[in-house]
Amino acid sequence: MDSKLEPLAALIAGWPGLVSRPDPGLLEDCLVLEPWLPAGCRLVDVGSGNGLPGLPLRLLRPDLRLTLLEANRRRAAFLVQACARLGLADVQVLAERAELAGRDPAHREAYDTAAARALAPLRVLVELCLPLVRVGGRLLAMKTAAQAEVEAAGPALRLLGGELEVVAPAPSPTRRRGSIVVVAKVRPTPSGYPRRPGVPGRRHLGM
Repeated sequence: MDSKLEPLAALIAGWPGLVSRPDPGLLEDCLVLEPWLPAGCRLVDVGSGNGLPGLPLRLLRPDLRLTLLEANRRRAAFLVQACARLGLADVQVLAERAELAGRDPAHREAYDTAAARALAPLRVLVELCLPLVRVGGRLLAMKTAAQAEVEAAGPALRLLGGELEVVAPAPSPTRRRGSIVVVAKVRPTPSGYPRRPGVPGRRHLGM
């Protein structure tokens, strides 16, 4: 494991109740996103959980302007402590649901890139993430078997202003069949989206 990631791995392992068996390989897995992030990118990690993929990327790339979006208050508290202990004073932790952040003028269409790992099926994920991305930006979704999800997400992508750019193979020791679904934001997201908290997961677009 890259030595820059070791302090984060120790923090995750030592935080009570955060994970039962922390796997250092998961941190390195997040680095497959790094080539897709332009210099100085404003990045939002949606559903950050224990800081993945955002914190490993920020430790590797100090130029990134990172926001960690996490609705669970206990996990958000961990993220605040982790950033303090890692000396990442400029990383913002937002303890908020993505559906609410996507309607907040401070965050709506404010980011160059949204990234997500193991958060939701793609047809749900696009409603949580695309409202946060500026036109010309991207959503980067880490997936294992992506093709069926991409097909199912087609109507939601088009409705929310997205367009599939590529499904790029991105294997790692942790996800040997891993891929990155890259969605370009080509039009503004209509004002009615995202819907109320919980609705995207219960009634996905295209039903």
